[in-house]
Amino acid sequence: MLTAAGNIFEHVLRDAVDEEFAELVAAEGVRIERIASTGQASPPGFWYDQEWSEWVLLLSGSAGLLFEGESTPRELKRGDYLLIPAGRRHRVEWTDATEPTIWLAVHYGFVAPP
Repeated sequence: MLTAAGNIFEHVLRDAVDEEFAELVAAEGVRIERIASTGQASPPGFWYDQEWSEWVLLLSGSAGLLFEGESTPRELKRGDYLLIPAGRRHRVEWTDATEPTIWLAVHYGFVAPP
């Protein structure tokens, strides 16, 4: 078995146009990724609507996450975590533009492709 190692805060492009997604672990039914945001947000009118659940932990920065049916975004800061159940429509309203927002996302409850 191979051992993977690294530092979750390394190699963040501070002037990236798009969010950066890096898969850290993938196994049947689960995927763990690092997401690095530097001021990005979901496009106007776009909603994530996933067939799997996602647990996110904000390691640095801050963000506003809006769920369909809620009037104001939930503000997340360093150390905050949130469970997004499968089928719960949501969008990223904003991320910190002054420092990288680093998310640890655990996706689970799906069937991995063969």
